[in-house]
This record gives sequence, structure tokens and C-alpha cells, in this order.
Amino acid sequence: MLRVVTWNVNSISVRLERLLALLNRWSPDVVMLQELKCVEDKFPYEAIESAGYHAIVLGQKTYNGVAILSKIPLDRVSTGMGRFYEDEAARVIQGQLGQTTLICCYVPNGQEVGSEKFAYKMKWLEGFKRLIQDSIEKDRSLIVAGDFNIAPEDKDVHDPFVWKDKILCSKEERSYFNQLLELGLCDTFRKHHADSGLFSWWDYRALGFQKNHGLRIDFILASENLAKFCSKSLIDREERKGEKPSDHAPVISEFELSF
Repeated sequence: MLRVVTWNVNSISVRLERLLALLNRWSPDVVMLQELKCVEDKFPYEAIESAGYHAIVLGQKTYNGVAILSKIPLDRVSTGMGRFYEDEAARVIQGQLGQTTLICCYVPNGQEVGSEKFAYKMKWLEGFKRLIQDSIEKDRSLIVAGDFNIAPEDKDVHDPFVWKDKILCSKEERSYFNQLLELGLCDTFRKHHADSGLFSWWDYRALGFQKNHGLRIDFILASENLAKFCSKSLIDREERKGEKPSDHAPVISEFELSF
């Protein structure tokens, strides 16, 4: 079995103990992390290695940052989107696990529809779509996971009326997400859960988690040849509780595959 986790930790230094506990509790084969908020030299390689994992990291001071942890060392490691989009922000890292390409992403937030940051998000998503299309054409097996900063459907939002046409829920953002699926990717969580009210992010403010005022914006997408082997997917809400939680909960998908 292949167990994959994606989690926006919102600072690896603050969340390290919780991450180590998660590794011990779930024993995942692959973990995709976002929003590390540290440069590579400050990443806790030693603690991760002691837990039994190899790490590939693209860091950045204060903001962004992505990493992939794996029990088996990854091949063909690369960072960024290359010719598809030149981005100074640390948002994409990928590696090869056997015949499967793993891509970890932290999609820009966009701040507000119509803003300069929203325009950046749209250009970024266009480049990301081209990267995914190229990866699918080269590699039949693909897992893309991370914080997409998009709630693709109204049932992924606690109050669709309040969020209608707002950032994370705009028609433009949702269109890009659907285009990724049309390239041949499957939302593994939705493969097992059709219900509304299932979220992966809750605002720290106004008792967002306690009231379940959340959004589902964290995903594990898999190419169809892998998705058919996805036997389970869930959101670990327990990780959003307790002391110093991230505002995101980990998403976990299991595949009946071996490497």
C-alpha cells in the first residue's frame, strides 16, 4: 500500500513536533508539505531523517516553501516550473518514486479578485497547467498534491452565498482546477466522499474551526491509472485541534500499490 499525505504546515519550525507525531501515527510513505516558511539551511533534516524519511526541499525565508518527505529516496528531483513559468517564490517541487512522478505545489492565494496578485495567480495557474500537461504526456503515473487555494465547488465551501465570486471561489480559479481534472487527474478525496461540509482549512479567527466555517482547498490528485487503486481518502481533522495547530488539516489518500 502507498499512503500519501499533503499538509500545509504554516511554518515547519512551529509545527515540527506535530509533524513528527503525524509521521509516527500514520507512517505515510510520502508527505507533501507546503508553507514551510524557512530557507533550506533551516529545514529540520536531522529530525526528519531520524523519523525514517528522506526530504527534498525548496525553501524561502518567511514565506512559501515546499518539501516532499519519502521513505524511499526520490529520483529526478527538480524545483519550480522551468520553461512553463519563471517564479521567484518557492512553490513547486517534484521527484520520481519508481514510475510515478510526485509534484508538490503551493498555489498563490491571489488576495482579491481583480488585484495584481490575482493576475499573478492566473498566470501562475496557466504555467502550472502546462507543467501538469507535460508531465502527463511524459509519465503515465502522476500524483499532484498540495494547497491549491481553490475551493472547486460550492459544496467545498461552508457558505457558498458569502463566498460567491470571491477569492478562492471565483469562476476563473474554479475553471483552472477543472482544467487540471480534464487533463486526466482525479480528486481522490471526492472519489470516496460526495458530501458537503467536509473541509481542510478553517480560519484561525472567529472560531472558524469550532463552527466548521471552512473550505476544502487541499488536494491529492492522481492520474486515472493510479486513482483506480485509491482505496481510501480522508481529512485528519484531529490535527486541527490541540495546541498550536496549523490552520490546515492534513489530507490522506491510500493506494493499493507497492514500490
